[in-house]
Amino acid sequence: MIIATAGHVDHGKTTLVRALTGVDTDRLPEEKKRGLTIDIGFAYEEVEPGVIMGFVDVPGHERFVKNMLAGVATIDFALLVVAADDGVMPQTEEHLAILGLLGIPQGAVAISKIDRVDPERVAEVAAQVSALLAKTPLAGAPLFPVSGETGSGMAALKTHLQDAARHHADRAVEGRFRLSIDRAFTVPGAGLIVTGAVFSGQVAVGDRLILSSQDKGEGIEARVRGLRALDRDADVGRAGQRCAINIAGGDLHQTLVSRGDWLQGEDVLPPVRKFDARVRVLESEAKPLAHWTPVHLHLAAGDVTGRIAVLGDRRIPSGEDALAQLVLDAPIGALFGDRFILRDQSAQRTLAGGTVIDPFPPHRGRAKPERLKMLAAMEATDPAAALSAMVKVADNGVNFQQFCQTRNFLASETAGLRQLDGQVILSGNDGDLMLSQDRWSRIEQAVLEALAAIHKKQPDTVGPNDNSLRSALETPPAPKLLAAAIAAMIEQRSIIRDGISLRLPSHSPRPSDADLELWKQVSLILEEGGIRPPRVREVAEELRVEPKPS
Repeated sequence: MIIATAGHVDHGKTTLVRALTGVDTDRLPEEKKRGLTIDIGFAYEEVEPGVIMGFVDVPGHERFVKNMLAGVATIDFALLVVAADDGVMPQTEEHLAILGLLGIPQGAVAISKIDRVDPERVAEVAAQVSALLAKTPLAGAPLFPVSGETGSGMAALKTHLQDAARHHADRAVEGRFRLSIDRAFTVPGAGLIVTGAVFSGQVAVGDRLILSSQDKGEGIEARVRGLRALDRDADVGRAGQRCAINIAGGDLHQTLVSRGDWLQGEDVLPPVRKFDARVRVLESEAKPLAHWTPVHLHLAAGDVTGRIAVLGDRRIPSGEDALAQLVLDAPIGALFGDRFILRDQSAQRTLAGGTVIDPFPPHRGRAKPERLKMLAAMEATDPAAALSAMVKVADNGVNFQQFCQTRNFLASETAGLRQLDGQVILSGNDGDLMLSQDRWSRIEQAVLEALAAIHKKQPDTVGPNDNSLRSALETPPAPKLLAAAIAAMIEQRSIIRDGISLRLPSHSPRPSDADLELWKQVSLILEEGGIRPPRVREVAEELRVEPKPS
């Protein structure tokens, strides 16, 4: 189980971790000098064989919130620390808001530094904290008055954390491997080491992975030479663990790796510059979050700037959520379900949080009603329910491979999705297209009706070509979908292809009644001409018609 501290600067987070584990998480010389946690630190304790508590100690100073965000992305448990002498402070509230936006499932509160105050003050702070928690996902979390210096109350807190670790269920090992990198360094004799939280899947020594660069947006091949999971040598690392991975590759060196990069499986979607999401604005915000507001986006260990495009009403009121698109200045790894935090342009204040819905947004029409319906369908966490809903509203079908890539499915996890009732699957070079039987039938019917109308209007022609048929449709489907429908209908013999023309099986070109009448008049003139028939123009002038070009 991974536990992260949270709370205001100098409220005793590092002291508590040291008292719980015996490990000093302040590793940087500047941290030692200033007595201030600047970057995330780590400590581990084995509760019993097979049960390990991993602690992520995060900085509390407002200047280092981005480092705090890098540390809490995939934690299982939050330990909120509030000093008894200070009480609730600005970063207490901000950190708690961040934990809520990230959906951290469980936690506890340590009322620290009780050795500095009287019991009445401890009770006062406890009541203050309980009131603060009441409107958050951590409402009702247990409170532990403690002192990291004297050890008072530490046994009860440690017992509670150990019990939580014993009952913690490991995350399901699903999807392709994804690790969000928060540190990179070299070790003599070993080479490049990257560390981070495993978001999904598993990795083993010898696996081939891709280093996806946030700065460059490109992938570099890497091979796993060795790994440690939860600070222990391991053959396999898996979802929910923190891992240190020794990687090698011809083009790899430390300067190519930055915090926020991803180490992931070969078929995982590369970093993207935009994605659609559900965004919720903090209730504490004084003003709505307006369309095209510049923001800092924090996802996993990544931090990139960009703008938020609000879909719909062009603003999100405080305490409410809405669909939006994040348009970024640099690529970032993002898949369905990933949670993120938005801070203001100056990176001084947390504004909102959200969940990724679609990393494949359309190039145009991001706020059209049909697109909003599609996003609402995509939000369903159950993939079968989401796919069924998407197919119902997707006039041009759903790219099945893209859907699976968005959700990071392994091939073995997709088999059942192909067998949903009432679906038509069309194979193509860029992936299979899935659409409803009703939509497929409507396309076929539209083609038949369009051909019938053309034959009636132009009985003397064989029929239209593909482009002319598309132009004749009232609401033409996407070109690839129409091409698939035409091909299927030709195979079924419901339509016929004559050269470049398409026709109904019942249609044979014939002159119109007007043309037949005209031909009678032309025949008489030709007979009168005998062996010296008149020229076409002369015939046209006599009949007062305009000759058609041959």
